[in-house]
Amino acid sequence: MMAYWLFKSEPNTWGWDNQQAKGDAGEEWDGVRNYQARNFMREMKVGDLGFFYHSLKEKSVVGIVEVIAEAHPDSKTDDPRWECVDIKAVRPFVKPVTLDQIKGEERLAEMVLVRNSRLSVQPVSDAEWQLVCTMGQTKP
Repeated sequence: MMAYWLFKSEPNTWGWDNQQAKGDAGEEWDGVRNYQARNFMREMKVGDLGFFYHSLKEKSVVGIVEVIAEAHPDSKTDDPRWECVDIKAVRPFVKPVTLDQIKGEERLAEMVLVRNSRLSVQPVSDAEWQLVCTMGQTKP
């Protein structure tokens, strides 16, 4: 069964345009140094989908990505505790969905993004996935 996720990035460090430019080859989701976020990546399977979220000023879901490689050692560190997955861009959101819009939708009140907005990798429920895609006028 497919699972849904949210990957949060600062657009000036690694933005949606960078992700799209990688094409089908995708890119490691490296640099995560939070155990909870790492553990979520360990649960991911090839084919799972995720929201690509721009943090900082934009604070919005801007695209959909797909997991193309399961958890493996993060190439950016020699520390064996840190792992990452590889993701590729699938499609941009027709209309970005802002954090304020998500917080304003009572059906999304339990979303991890609302409750723990600092977590860089987080799960998204099926219902949350469908609703955010609808809000962004984007095919799930």
